[in-house]
Amino acid sequence: MSDTAGNGNTWPSGTPRRAVLGGAAAAAAGFALAGCGSDDDGGGEPEDRKKGEKITLTFWSWVPGIDKPVALWNSENPEVRVKVEKVSAVDGAQYAKMHAAIKAGNPPDLGQIEYPVVPSFLVDNGLLDLTKYGVAEHKDMFIGWQWQQSVFGKAVYAVPQASGPMGLFIRQDLFDKWGIEPPTTWDEYEAAATAIRKKGAWIETFSATNGNRFAGLAWQAGARWFGTEGDTWTVSIDDEPTRKVADYWYDLARRKLIKTIPDRQNAWYKDVQTGSIASWLGASWGDALLVGNAPKTAGKWRVVPMPQWKRGDASFANWGGSTTAVFAKTKYPKDALAFAIWLNTDPESIKLLIENGYGTPGAKQGYTTSQLDVHKDFFGGQAYSKVFDEASKGVDTSWKWGPATDTLYQRLGDAFTAAIGDGSDFRSVLKKVQGETITDLKEKGLKVKAG
Repeated sequence: MSDTAGNGNTWPSGTPRRAVLGGAAAAAAGFALAGCGSDDDGGGEPEDRKKGEKITLTFWSWVPGIDKPVALWNSENPEVRVKVEKVSAVDGAQYAKMHAAIKAGNPPDLGQIEYPVVPSFLVDNGLLDLTKYGVAEHKDMFIGWQWQQSVFGKAVYAVPQASGPMGLFIRQDLFDKWGIEPPTTWDEYEAAATAIRKKGAWIETFSATNGNRFAGLAWQAGARWFGTEGDTWTVSIDDEPTRKVADYWYDLARRKLIKTIPDRQNAWYKDVQTGSIASWLGASWGDALLVGNAPKTAGKWRVVPMPQWKRGDASFANWGGSTTAVFAKTKYPKDALAFAIWLNTDPESIKLLIENGYGTPGAKQGYTTSQLDVHKDFFGGQAYSKVFDEASKGVDTSWKWGPATDTLYQRLGDAFTAAIGDGSDFRSVLKKVQGETITDLKEKGLKVKAG
């Protein structure tokens, strides 16, 4: 079975949903999983809602303002009411709650699940394959690479909601003051880091605990951390593209051209507010973060494209992003899917979501890029969302996430923190985490090998 991303990879086939992530090959969904998950392969039998019948679907989400588009849906669809239950997104609490609900046999009908975490829910047979309910009919409504993040084999397990294509936020006033041009390549970025350090500031921090961003940097460089061969997962965290990224940032850190404090914490926010840190490799949702935490720098920021490894390239990556997934035990899959599609494609729904800062929409239409410039004044009048819109077009669709990504991020954080502490090179981190990740997947009952 060929990967529908069209990248030439071969994805294993498998027995029904309990066989989605590793194990014996057969014919149906994507990966196979041997010996994991519940034995009943789902829950109550799906039902077709009778004409005129009124039902209520539960939806777990942490998106700010999600209640507003849901209220609009409820006003337009009185027979299919959606009840939002807010879940905490602190330290993965939402996923612990979802997995516990799956195990207990009482998950919600729908949930907001980030792209990297989707495979983890397939391990415990938690999500519904939406293909038999017509989800493929809506494929062309969504940005290609976002759609692919929830596609495994021929199965589709979630509807794209939003993403975080990456760009470079810069303090334009400081760059101008110091006579430094915004870097367009990583070589120029290194030169800018050197020049900024001579002015007593830093261009950036390498945050040891931010595995999500490091994954984005590797993604841009052409890494493929996860893949499959037959019924076996391959793990390639220690591949050449990732080594290139690790070497690059280790060299900047070794030469003290960058800081190594955690980003998005108090010390980092202070540096951003004072100009001690003059740029940030962030995602499209980072506009609201800067506005909320450095209000006195209003008008001084701009957004430029992420630097490239080769001049003239247009390779980009993603940091963050979520789906609207349907849980396997829903009794009304058709209605749940209809809501998921509407939530993420209806123009009025998208407008409400944008107003509350949910990221770059997964839908191709239903909004204008200018609608995303909700903090235009903060960025000196720049139509900054055009940068992220173009970046989204250059994200490699062949990147796939694997199971236990949360654990992977933790292991990267621990290993990078240790390396920064004792001066070890960052390549050692990759080798260590590669081995740990293979062990983690084996402990889940998956067939796995080094890629």
